[in-house]
Amino acid sequence: MSLEIKKVGVIGAGQMGNGIAHVCALAGFDVVLNDQDPERVRSGLATINGNMAKQVSKGTVSEDDRQAALKRIATGSALEDLAECDLVIESATEREEVKRKIFSDVCKVLRPDALLASNTSSISITRLGASTDRPERFIGIHFMNPVPLMELVELVRGIATDDDTFESSKAFVTKLHKTYAVAEDFPAFIVNRILLPMINEAIYTLYEGVGSVDAIDRAMKLGANHPMGPLQLADFIGLDTCLAIMQVLHEGLADSKYRPCPLLVKYVEAGWLGRKTQRGFYDYRGEKPVPTR
Repeated sequence: MSLEIKKVGVIGAGQMGNGIAHVCALAGFDVVLNDQDPERVRSGLATINGNMAKQVSKGTVSEDDRQAALKRIATGSALEDLAECDLVIESATEREEVKRKIFSDVCKVLRPDALLASNTSSISITRLGASTDRPERFIGIHFMNPVPLMELVELVRGIATDDDTFESSKAFVTKLHKTYAVAEDFPAFIVNRILLPMINEAIYTLYEGVGSVDAIDRAMKLGANHPMGPLQLADFIGLDTCLAIMQVLHEGLADSKYRPCPLLVKYVEAGWLGRKTQRGFYDYRGEKPVPTR
């Protein structure tokens, strides 16, 4: 039978993790926000509080609902804090070895019937599920960034994911007032299979001197009606994440059209990862973003 999900654990309190905790708490779930770094937990909780306050100011959430949601969120740095969760969603860095280690450790403390999910944006759900003691109760639940604002969630079944896990996950996403799209377990799934090669091509366009940062972003906003230019979007996503996804596509599909642009590699090697480091294709250290090329 499908498991009724009441308590949700989120591993990773960064941008995606705190966003997932945010929407779960507002939807009425009890939440445990977990991160091995206590400072990141405190920062994540502060971000949730601030983002909910913005929703209150816009009238999309009442103050009473905000206060109730915040009370539903518990925090912790030990995986043992997740022992009573019905569903645990991993939202760590986009590196397979990191995720596999988390799953190996957390399985030791979870109930046998608990569901386990990854918010991975590109890595094989089948392969990640095989690193757990419950591949049939493992699924990909890929939220879009920023989680509180974006309606879509990709649901990705691994080869072993059973029907009960799938149905429970669909019900969970629906209760979050999100819309799900079911993706097959191919590298980068649907959204990033299409989006990241476009961003990578925009970086090649910059690399080859076809246009400047400003020209490329303006062209795509005004010429293709995109709400955000591809280089601005890359900075928002994080250039390290963009590179990781392109590497998964390149290695997983063995097609040269997915080769990461050397300029993207160079920016990541320099530690210019976008907004989170204050420099990427734009420099964010002043009053307004300034193109770096």
